[in-house]
Amino acid sequence: MGALIKPWQHGPVADLDFAGALVYAIPLRTRFRGITVREGMLIEGPAGWGEFCPFADYDDAESVPWLQAAVEQATLPPPAPVRDLIPVNCTVPAVGPERAHEIVAASGCTTAKVKVADHADSLAEDLARVEAVRAALGAAGRVRVDANAVWDVDTAVRSLRLLDRAAGGLEYAEQPCRTLEELAAVRRAVDVPIAADESIRRADDPLRVAVAGAADVAVIKGTPLGGVRRALRVAEAAGLPCVVSSALETSVGLAGQLALAGALPELPYACGLGTLSLFTGDVVADGAGLRPLGGSLPVPAAPPSPDPPKLAEFRLTDAKREQWWRDRLSRVRALASV
Repeated sequence: MGALIKPWQHGPVADLDFAGALVYAIPLRTRFRGITVREGMLIEGPAGWGEFCPFADYDDAESVPWLQAAVEQATLPPPAPVRDLIPVNCTVPAVGPERAHEIVAASGCTTAKVKVADHADSLAEDLARVEAVRAALGAAGRVRVDANAVWDVDTAVRSLRLLDRAAGGLEYAEQPCRTLEELAAVRRAVDVPIAADESIRRADDPLRVAVAGAADVAVIKGTPLGGVRRALRVAEAAGLPCVVSSALETSVGLAGQLALAGALPELPYACGLGTLSLFTGDVVADGAGLRPLGGSLPVPAAPPSPDPPKLAEFRLTDAKREQWWRDRLSRVRALASV
């Protein structure tokens, strides 16, 4: 990742309690992104709490910006917002159509992001899921799909044409293929707008990746991009309308994503920040979690603090796994020179 903001530029890093970082493990309601339990670490600093939660498939070097995001949040106040409320989409995992309908109907959201391409022969299931989501939203709702970069160009073109029909028109398709060249080819072949996600956040240098010819929308995730301030620079460099999306954080990390969404000059799309519905719990007290109400989330003035009873409930109790996280944090800190 090029041009990273050094963690020591984020304020009094010496006051961060790395040794006392808390390790959590929260079961998910449904398998999502290949996992059934979300794990991560909470780090306290002079400005509050930050969250370090790179997925297991991120190596140490790729995890550096995740640590930078946590350091920024724990040492600096969020930038001044230009809006107080953030419209959000509900997220529909790879579930059956009845469950998909229930999730959307209960969400209060008018936009739904539907996970597709969960396995090689998923198209029939995907079509049924998208049809159920459209029925739950009604004609005025917006449906977007996310294939997490697993299709080749031909599969993407064929699938998106069918999914677009099933949805009565897709708002956009998120990262249908892996490379920018493939995204550009799909974009030329279908009428569905294309959104770039992994092509931005997993690029060697997100500040310089040329997405404008390959996508219509930029999905910006502040946690894997190194924090709110750097994500704002990435959004500006992308030169596309932006959607702020979660990296599956607890309410502590989600506060940073809401700060990012609140600070963007323009926000034409609902954001993917209603992801606490995927968790069976949270690390903050009941009522303090960042769960949507009426399809929106407020921009918090500061990240919420962990709640001791919730931490006791969701503490990672596997000693070897906890040590794995502490060793990982130590290695990533060394790479980041924190």
